[in-house]
Amino acid sequence: MTSEWDGVGAAQAYGATLLEGDLVRFRALDDDDLPDLVRWWQDPAWAVLQQIIVRPRPADSITEMFRNWSKGERSGDVGFSVVDRTSDTLVGHVTLFGATLPVRAATLAVMIGSEHAGHGYGTDAVRLLTDYGFREMGLNRIEIQVHAFNDRARAVYAKVGYHVEGVRREATFHDGRFHDEVIMSALARDWSSEPSGTTP
Repeated sequence: MTSEWDGVGAAQAYGATLLEGDLVRFRALDDDDLPDLVRWWQDPAWAVLQQIIVRPRPADSITEMFRNWSKGERSGDVGFSVVDRTSDTLVGHVTLFGATLPVRAATLAVMIGSEHAGHGYGTDAVRLLTDYGFREMGLNRIEIQVHAFNDRARAVYAKVGYHVEGVRREATFHDGRFHDEVIMSALARDWSSEPSGTTP
């Protein structure tokens, strides 16, 4: 993954494409993003795929959660709003959190708005954030925990280059019974050094 820059032009080219994928672009959280993020987070049909407990929460607490995720005050945490590159429409939010030295491992979280699911935004956002974590944050490992029943999300992570590492048996509880949680990970040494973040 190492490459030598031959001058300022190469460095600027890297910086210019660092936060842009094929379909999406990352930017800082804006207050105008919060109503949509809160709405998506509160939707029970989608909350069951991402949250431990499906329950109504006040908009203020969800707003504060997204603000905290996006502050990036600690060097091991980063959060971005995800927008469509062409229209600049907000489509979701991504976060890497928990990275510390010497381990240099972080956890990835991604939320794509319900009306934007199935258009490739999630795949591009996961690829772009993973690339960012390895190339800019110096991470060695990125993991994601996903409900075993969320086959669509598991397919996205596998397509991008994440590998199943293990299963936390009966780790979550919904609909009166326990469900497994799948742990998937990507390692820097396996990640492509291509600017688009495409994996081998």
